[in-house]
Amino acid sequence: MSSATQKHPKGLYVLFATEMWERFNYYGMRAILVLFLTKALLFDKVFASQVYGSYTGLVYLTPLLGGYIADRYWGNNRSIIAGGLVMAIGEFFLFFCGHFYENAPLAMPLFYIGLGCMIAGNGFFKPNISSMVGQLYRKGDSRIDASYTIFYMGINTGGAIGPAICGLVGDTGKSGDFKWAFFAGGVAMLLSVITQIVFQKKYLVNPDGEAIGLAPKDAPKFFQKLPVMVGFLFLISLLTIALVYIDIKVVSYLFWLLLACIVLIAFIIFSDKSLDLIQKKKVVVLFTVSFFVIFFWSAFEQAGASLTYFASENTQRDLGFFVVPPSFFQSLNSLFVVSLAPVVAWIWVKLGKREPSSPFKMAMGLLLLALGYLWIATGVNGVGAGVKVSMIWLLGMYMMHTFGELCLSPIGLAIFNKLAPIKFASLLMAVWFTANAFANKLAGVFSALYPENGKVTSFAGYSISNLHEFFMFFVFMAGTASIILFFISKQLKNLMAQ
Repeated sequence: MSSATQKHPKGLYVLFATEMWERFNYYGMRAILVLFLTKALLFDKVFASQVYGSYTGLVYLTPLLGGYIADRYWGNNRSIIAGGLVMAIGEFFLFFCGHFYENAPLAMPLFYIGLGCMIAGNGFFKPNISSMVGQLYRKGDSRIDASYTIFYMGINTGGAIGPAICGLVGDTGKSGDFKWAFFAGGVAMLLSVITQIVFQKKYLVNPDGEAIGLAPKDAPKFFQKLPVMVGFLFLISLLTIALVYIDIKVVSYLFWLLLACIVLIAFIIFSDKSLDLIQKKKVVVLFTVSFFVIFFWSAFEQAGASLTYFASENTQRDLGFFVVPPSFFQSLNSLFVVSLAPVVAWIWVKLGKREPSSPFKMAMGLLLLALGYLWIATGVNGVGAGVKVSMIWLLGMYMMHTFGELCLSPIGLAIFNKLAPIKFASLLMAVWFTANAFANKLAGVFSALYPENGKVTSFAGYSISNLHEFFMFFVFMAGTASIILFFISKQLKNLMAQ
């Protein structure tokens, strides 16, 4: 029997469940974060957008540290369990913040501790679970691609259920109920950790039956002692609490930190004498792709910020028998990914030799993103203040955005896997994460431009006084990036092929 027709190892479904509950937690919490800040803690949209940008930006940065520590000291299993528990603790701090929301001197410290723990825990969880999927198979096994597709379904199952459940229990119209959304996220995180602990010994094994995800054999045993691990996680959590607090309340340093990371990584790689010119040209492609990815995610990630405000205040959500919570709309992307991914994969196969190059597909992703915003900009054009528009505008936009994501996100990751020199594979993956972090921070900055009560905002000379102008800003930004990438895609394809 060929490997392609064999069943997948049971370990894949363990990782599927572990990741599904974690994504439930992350997307559920993200779906109600700005609503909690504006409706319960009574902050304005500008502040809520800044919090969203700083939080999601740092969430993409900490995996660099978590991946490093897992590779050198703890192994994947330990790191996933440690990170998961810290995230659960973060959600329960946010639960108490939601409980005492009327008492600002108590609620705000709890809020920053909760956010900081979520960021720290994510750093240990996120990079380690994905890398374990490939370890279940032998090198060259034809089932590996399919296994990542199944795993991706786990991500999107959690991404669909999380916002729906957290919206139902938390976004009820009563400010005191938001805490239940955080509580649901915490319980999901505990289920994720329990799944990993219960099944890892039996099922997380390679084809020869040897355990995977263990600490490296030469790792110092001192760092694996429980008190040392707890102490280290405590210090990392303190650091991330300080990082998120400083970026939101003291000085916005995150852009500069991310820029410094990218410059430093570029210097390390391009000054390395062991890389030849062809390898360096391939690294140039990776940096170029990462640059364009920033434009995509900074517009796409409005989902958890400005588009949530839009769903809450400007969308007619009353179906007569049920008022759709604004957070429900954040389940759409995951639902569309599950239903549309096979369609997109079928299109690429059907095109055969005419299948476009990877950079061309990514340019298509940016174009679809721009078209999604053009759709919703059309829906709000000329609509008077206080008038709510049909849900069809958000539905259509999220559908186009998902098509865009499927053209860009998996393709971008595949380019990194193909082109990164073995020596710098992890470091170049850090460039991808850093570009995502940069984009998420930028998403918060853009969301703060959201117009309300006749307020005029502006960015780089473009002034925004209504929703039509706000959405057109993303049409221009993503559309311009798309056109430039279309123009240079042939050169990038040539550099990739060398």
